[in-house]
Amino acid sequence: RWLFDQAVCTLYAFCGVLFGLCSLGSLTVLSTVCCLKVCYPAYGRCWDGHAAVLLLAVWAYALAFAAAPLAQWGSYGPEPYGTACCITWEASSREATLYILALFVFCYLVPCLLLVVSHALMLRRVRLSRRALRQH
Repeated sequence: RWLFDQAVCTLYAFCGVLFGLCSLGSLTVLSTVCCLKVCYPAYGRCWDGHAAVLLLAVWAYALAFAAAPLAQWGSYGPEPYGTACCITWEASSREATLYILALFVFCYLVPCLLLVVSHALMLRRVRLSRRALRQH
């Protein structure tokens, strides 16, 4: 069972969501920039020297979604087994349902699609380059 009070539960869940979203967001940005540099070098060069800005954007994006339950859009609470805390997945209101849906779309589905597409484009580029080298 959860051994601490609701404030610690909320802090624990907030940190878990924030760091999880930052991790996926950082991987997504890294993959996208690598894809641009490999597949579209002219566009990839414009991101040189902007790593700090991209990381700040990732953290701001993650912070906005992690802080939403603190502003009563969604909520944090004990997990079903009661041993840890996370987002309350059983939506009790329309707003909570919208938060869960927005979290799924903008913090899971879109990043995963960007990761898959960018890796697929890079793999295609490598295969085409290898094929071109074999023909010469």
